[in-house]
Amino acid sequence: MSQFSRFKKPLFLVLMVTFLVFWIRDNSTSTQVGGGRPDVNEALKRSQSKSAPRYPPSLLNRYVYGNGRGDAQGDSTENMAWWTRLFYRLFNWHSEPKIVIILAANEGGGVLKWKNEQEWAIERLSINNKKAYAKKHGYGLTIKDQTVAKRYSHEFREGWQKVDILRQAMREFSNAEWFWWLDLDTLIMEPQFSLEDHIFNRLNNITDRTLQDFNPLNIPIDIPYVDYKEEVNLLITQDCGGFNLGSFLIKNTEWSHMLLELWWEPALYEQKHMFWEHKEQDALEALYANQGWIRSRVGFLPLRSINSFPPGACSEFQGDKRFFYDDKENDFVVNMAGCNFGRDCWDEMQHYTRLLEDKNRQWFSRLFH
Repeated sequence: MSQFSRFKKPLFLVLMVTFLVFWIRDNSTSTQVGGGRPDVNEALKRSQSKSAPRYPPSLLNRYVYGNGRGDAQGDSTENMAWWTRLFYRLFNWHSEPKIVIILAANEGGGVLKWKNEQEWAIERLSINNKKAYAKKHGYGLTIKDQTVAKRYSHEFREGWQKVDILRQAMREFSNAEWFWWLDLDTLIMEPQFSLEDHIFNRLNNITDRTLQDFNPLNIPIDIPYVDYKEEVNLLITQDCGGFNLGSFLIKNTEWSHMLLELWWEPALYEQKHMFWEHKEQDALEALYANQGWIRSRVGFLPLRSINSFPPGACSEFQGDKRFFYDDKENDFVVNMAGCNFGRDCWDEMQHYTRLLEDKNRQWFSRLFH
């Protein structure tokens, strides 16, 4: 052992320097998850400083960080012991995510009104939910700020930002293979499901390539120049009203870049936004209906695989199991789409957050509750 004793001091110094570097980095830079953009929580704190939201702390982070404190600030690595955080940073220093989750938050509250306290709480719950999931599976997470941009606000067409943000994310994460867009009013209810096991490894078994079985918009089923042998590059779902873009996956390919360029064509969002009720969704439906090269690479997932609805959505189809969330069948994601039209978004978010907490409690905690 004496021959190694001379290395003890240099090794100790190297470890101390490494620790100091990561400690300074953690405390001097904005938090990032899986290579994503800087965390928006600090911006949320600043914007809420005058009137902090009052909502149950138990709903915040018990299921995210497992500390039971309801602390919503910062990245989950901040709650680790220093040595655990050190190894976490070391082994993830150079990793580039192959799957990136895109979550768009609107700090300004839109062009029609400013956010109230409950809307702030919903945003933070949703963000923490996606941060925890991305960390658990090693995915990237980028939180894009949908502020009131002048180029959108004059026509109340903020939905078009979705296409622009996708293009930005593909430039930012040029080596990523897939991007998963999630609206803010969604919750991942089964965080143990990876996208690989839940979707990609069984893609051929769960994907429809045609509208033969379900076609709520009565889009023409057959058009010329469609080749369904081509690989799927866009995975979407349909609800009772047509295409649903609250949760969808797009592959990082030349085809996808061409689609986004055409989707962002000014002739669509400038000339048709007054005619299309659902904005960018109607544009995609029109492209799918008329362009064979687009239809060739689109696949339809069952709605409940990534986009289950709560009761009240698609009200004319109540009781139809194709649409609505069922916790007994472990539906992956719940999308509270349209909750601000006649429903209570905060009540729904509380309900599904409590359900999520209960579903993911550790076995030993159930002995005392």
